[in-house]
Amino acid sequence: MTRATPAHATNATAQAAGAQDAPAVAPIGRLFLVPTPLDFGCDERLMQPIAALLPQHTITTAARISHWVTENAKSTRAFLNRVHEHTPLARTLQDMDIKALPRSVHKQGDHRTDAFDEEAKAFLTPALAGNDVALVSEAGMPAIADPGSSVVRAAHTLGISVVPLTGPISLMLALAASGLNGQQFAFVGYLPKGAEQLAHIRQLESRALKTLETQICIETPYRNDALLQTMLATLQPTTRLAIASGLAVEPTVISLTIAQWKKQYKAGNIPRFPLPAVFLWGA
Repeated sequence: MTRATPAHATNATAQAAGAQDAPAVAPIGRLFLVPTPLDFGCDERLMQPIAALLPQHTITTAARISHWVTENAKSTRAFLNRVHEHTPLARTLQDMDIKALPRSVHKQGDHRTDAFDEEAKAFLTPALAGNDVALVSEAGMPAIADPGSSVVRAAHTLGISVVPLTGPISLMLALAASGLNGQQFAFVGYLPKGAEQLAHIRQLESRALKTLETQICIETPYRNDALLQTMLATLQPTTRLAIASGLAVEPTVISLTIAQWKKQYKAGNIPRFPLPAVFLWGA
């Protein structure tokens, strides 16, 4: 006598067979935020080997990734060449997929929510296909005082894991070395130019003295000395001003009250600041 097979057993067998026939779903890739050395644009004779500037894990991860989203393709190739001198790249530079963010993102920024977010999704197509993607800027951590935050937001929207790697962030290095309040601070980017700049500096100083919040800005290197002069002429004598310059090559950090700055300036003891610098001021 033949025993009938239970219906649930037949269904389970059919489902198992169907699962075996179904195509495997490729795992989704990740978005790595890759910091780069702070010596971009500096004299090559001052540059150190990349192993002295980045942790081993960051270098190794960068070496194996083949898909890059960048602020500047040329500087990224130069960075990858430095990585290759230490750890061989998984693919040749010619075979790398390096895509630069549009110039409009550089000029207008993508830090505001929804700015360039939909367009940024296209840069993450390789991740949706199972490949890791790296986001990189010319110097330091991408998406901080640099383009890239739209790509990070797009990754979160698409369910792509975002992995920040360890490396230099000039704003944090400068803040730590300034002696100013590191518990409460605000990065205000580039200051406006002309008469508006003076009013803006005074407004930020008033906020800093009232709330003890350290104010932080950056400037194009060739304007550093002019900004220092403006700060000396605008800030109150007791306000502390710190300048951190050349943090990856020849670190110079000076932190004095405005009255002390002026005294040192008259004595000819203030250096020039031709390298990238961070300005910080507060109580």
